[in-house]
Amino acid sequence: MKAILLKSKLNFAVLAAILLFIAIGKSTYPQFTQSVFVSADQLVSDLILVFVAITLGAFITNFGLVILGCLSAFVIASILVYQGLVFQYLNQEYLVAVLIVVLGFSAIANLYRHYQKP
Repeated sequence: MKAILLKSKLNFAVLAAILLFIAIGKSTYPQFTQSVFVSADQLVSDLILVFVAITLGAFITNFGLVILGCLSAFVIASILVYQGLVFQYLNQEYLVAVLIVVLGFSAIANLYRHYQKP
């Protein structure tokens, strides 16, 4: 069990960061956190996003690349939304919700793929 925990520390770090976001967000800015998780709850029913997230976690062996790609896409989309260049219908809460859903499902899929017992 200890070997699995050591190998999967990046996956658990992502899941812990999501929990930390919840804990800190509820105490500092509950309206934003609530709107993010309402959006995330609605996104889970969007099966295409969930399938993409699971595919990223299951088929890309280096999970660090998945995290880097997701965070890069989030930062670029956030900058574009903030400047009003594209995606006028998106807001920051929706982008954070997409990031949480994608990272959460990909982390779980990556854990399942790499660390399941044969």
